[in-house]
Amino acid sequence: MGEHTQRKLPLLPLRGLLVYPTMVLHLDVGRDKSVQALERAMVDEKEIFLVTQKEIAIDEPDETDIYSVGTLAKINQMLKLPNGTIRVLVEGLQRGNVLTFEDKEEYFEVEVELLEERQEATVEEQALMRNVLEQFEQYIQISKKISQETLATVSDIIEPGRLADIISSHLPLKIVQKQEVLETFSLKERLTLILQILSNEKEVLGLEKKIGQRVKKSMEKTQKEYYLREQMKAIQKELGDKDGKESEIEEFRKKIAAADMPESVQEKAIKELARYEKMPASSAESSVIRNYVEWLTQVPWSKETEDLLDIHHSEKILDEDHYGLEKVKERVLEYLAVQQLTRELKGPILCLAGPPGVGKTSLARSIARSLGRNFVRISLGGVRDEAEIRGHRRTYVGAMPGRIIQGMKKAETINPVFLLDEIDKMASDFRGDPSAAMLEVLDPEQNNSFSDHYIEEPYDLSKVMFIMTANNIGAIPAPLMDRMEIINIAGYTEVEKLNIAQEYLLPKQVKEHGLTKGKLQVKEEAILKVVRYYTREAGVRGLERQMATICRKAAKIIVSGEKKKVIVTDKTIEDLLGKPKFRYGKAELEDQIGAATGLAYTTAGGDTLQIEVSLAPGKGKLTLTGKLGDVMKESAQAAFSYIRSKSEELSIDSDFHETNDIHIHVPEGAVPKDGPSAGITIATALISALTGRAVRKEVGMTGEITLRGRVLPIGGLKEKSMSAHRAGITHIIMPKDNEKDLEDIPESVRKDLTFIPVSHLDEVLKEALVGE
Repeated sequence: MGEHTQRKLPLLPLRGLLVYPTMVLHLDVGRDKSVQALERAMVDEKEIFLVTQKEIAIDEPDETDIYSVGTLAKINQMLKLPNGTIRVLVEGLQRGNVLTFEDKEEYFEVEVELLEERQEATVEEQALMRNVLEQFEQYIQISKKISQETLATVSDIIEPGRLADIISSHLPLKIVQKQEVLETFSLKERLTLILQILSNEKEVLGLEKKIGQRVKKSMEKTQKEYYLREQMKAIQKELGDKDGKESEIEEFRKKIAAADMPESVQEKAIKELARYEKMPASSAESSVIRNYVEWLTQVPWSKETEDLLDIHHSEKILDEDHYGLEKVKERVLEYLAVQQLTRELKGPILCLAGPPGVGKTSLARSIARSLGRNFVRISLGGVRDEAEIRGHRRTYVGAMPGRIIQGMKKAETINPVFLLDEIDKMASDFRGDPSAAMLEVLDPEQNNSFSDHYIEEPYDLSKVMFIMTANNIGAIPAPLMDRMEIINIAGYTEVEKLNIAQEYLLPKQVKEHGLTKGKLQVKEEAILKVVRYYTREAGVRGLERQMATICRKAAKIIVSGEKKKVIVTDKTIEDLLGKPKFRYGKAELEDQIGAATGLAYTTAGGDTLQIEVSLAPGKGKLTLTGKLGDVMKESAQAAFSYIRSKSEELSIDSDFHETNDIHIHVPEGAVPKDGPSAGITIATALISALTGRAVRKEVGMTGEITLRGRVLPIGGLKEKSMSAHRAGITHIIMPKDNEKDLEDIPESVRKDLTFIPVSHLDEVLKEALVGE
């Protein structure tokens, strides 16, 4: 080892640098404390202690941030540089171990134990030195970064410690390793450590070389490929393929990988892409394949949105967007509830049926919003070609996938709410029957592998929630109807229309016309008057148009400066909308002979119908007028036959049909009327005319009649009751079998009406005719 002496010296911490004894090197010193330490050293014996910092980043190190072993160095030269730093030339003298560390504000001072090294080597150390030199020589040959002169200089060194230090300084080691060499005081151990480091470095260099060769090889291959590709591009350019397709094909590869398709589809896409790659751009099939691959990557295969399975949230949204429509909302919430329990349910297939303007399409949009799903709508009105649904085969010019796949592409997820609008307006002709193609789309058992002629691969539609709309269920083919759940939206009652106008339509129109509540007020009775006299519809489109008209007129009044605020009442509504456009049947003011009030179901809700009968001496001719359909004419014939068979019981001359001409008329001759439910009304009017007994003014009636006088059930009782209520009728005679429909009638209407269920015409006459 050697002997030890102790000294007190100023300390210079080094960053990312280590000085061995016997090394001469330039340092740049800039930190205040370091500069002060240098100046202190210059005053003393030009000696300073150099120690390396553990972390380069620390600007103001203390005792814990520096190593405890360093080098005593002599300052040979000092030079102040223009930027304020000092360049020093130091020469390492000997190793030292820090005993105490003192912060003297201006600089650090350390007490050091210095180590004197032995110069001559033992036999074992000489052997180690030879070994080290040999290894170093081999290292230089592999590395080629160290010159042969260095080797010559190192070979001449006879001191074992110095040899280890010098070689260590030439190797590309991390500071930690160099510090380890510095801290190894034993010469034998130090030489052994250097041997280990050298053999390690040689191995790393060997690996580096191998990797280098491998990289070179692959570089050569890549360059060769690049060269060939460039040639190919040049050839393609000559052939008229301007850009070459390389970048495009690369793009497609990425898209295919990102689309997350089923394995079979992915294989197909890759195969078609390979065909496309080999095909010259001038070939007609090239663009066909390109379009096909593009479609495969654009249709969603696995991306789906998370359902918002919160019933209360969904209910809130449905109520926000729509007033009434209880049954539909209930059905959607049931679906949600099941979804919440099972987490897996094939999408239901709902069909919203009802007249125009009742909010079928907007309801579907609300359903999508309440579920948090994407919404996509396609209109099937006038679709008469099967390929519109199923797509064309790819061999045709201009082939495309069908509307369903197009809709899915637009939806971008595999579980959207998919609205098929106007499913009853699909037609069929020589191009096939599109409604038959819809069977596969809408069958929950089959639609998990829907086949589109263009896409060819099976496509899964089972997670889609299909909603259809139809005005007329009768026009939907039976097999198709069998697959859907039909929810009838019958149209709105007056009370509902009033609410819808107040809560939705008017505020929306006020906003769209740049008005505010302060500028325009429409009273409730005014809205009711609009509903009754200015619109006749089941939905609310006409009502919305009238609200828009009111807003327009109000805007003109306000802008022209006539008034600052417009208040619309049932008295002033005519100034804005003109004279009423419609009237509705009102109850008679007194009991009539030969006239009965029937209740009719129209697309615009319901209405009352007067049925009049007049008798004149003649030969028994029966005349029916008022634009009646076949069914209604047959009802009149049936009533007539019933009365003939029962003439005695009814105290009517048995030969009335031979001595009188009978004329039955239903007013409003321009409006087509049909249906069986006027049967009992016609019979009552006829009997009234033949017996001279008046019909009660407050009674309205509806029901089909048979030849035996039985009363059969009818449809649309809710709408008929509403119209009767509006007309001022208080008693409604209805078939007994329709009692189940009474619960559909709004409470506000039901409480003002007396319903009389009947099963035979005798009961009808008892209630409807005055006197015995």
